[in-house]
Amino acid sequence: MERNVTGMDELLAGYAAGTLAAPAHALVGAHLEISGNNRNYVACLEALGGHALEGASPVAFSDRDAALSAIFADEGISLPRSQKIATSPELPDSLRCIVGNSLDSLPWKTLLPGVREVKFGEIDGCNVNLLWVRRGRAMPSHTHHGTELTLVLKGGFKDADGHFVRGDIAFADHDVDHKPVADDDGEDCICFAVTEGRLQLTGLMGRLINPFVRN
Repeated sequence: MERNVTGMDELLAGYAAGTLAAPAHALVGAHLEISGNNRNYVACLEALGGHALEGASPVAFSDRDAALSAIFADEGISLPRSQKIATSPELPDSLRCIVGNSLDSLPWKTLLPGVREVKFGEIDGCNVNLLWVRRGRAMPSHTHHGTELTLVLKGGFKDADGHFVRGDIAFADHDVDHKPVADDDGEDCICFAVTEGRLQLTGLMGRLINPFVRN
């Protein structure tokens, strides 16, 4: 189940148009590898974009040599298109340029009892991290100053907006105050998250901690 259908459609359109920030593009690419729900939709968007380009009038390419040099010198993230299908049991190829080749070899750090995290820092204006939540464990209640995209890689979680399992994308922003809870049966929950803006704790923990957090 995916929260916010309108937001999801805009996200997929941004992916097809190539306008998403690099980590958000990687997240959507991983979703399309794992889940077949939106592959045909994105393929149609990409085809429509191709037809639009075919009908567009040519535009002069200024400073062609410098632009090509910049492209070939770029060591940024290389992302697969939507037709690729995941071959890894947990880690889609789209995320390997950020995460690496193994979840087990990452420097996981305890964030809370039953919750571990790997931070990848800021990439293309977004904060990127992985969360590993023990089955049955609840995250603190929180909202967002900005947007949060969360892709489930393993297990699942529930909040007030639904149940999310492997391959699902959960969308949250300042209108969402939620408390995700990892499924208490089966596997621990592992998620890849891309956020713009900071997270704000709410509820009792938020009232205790927020006064000591600098904005």
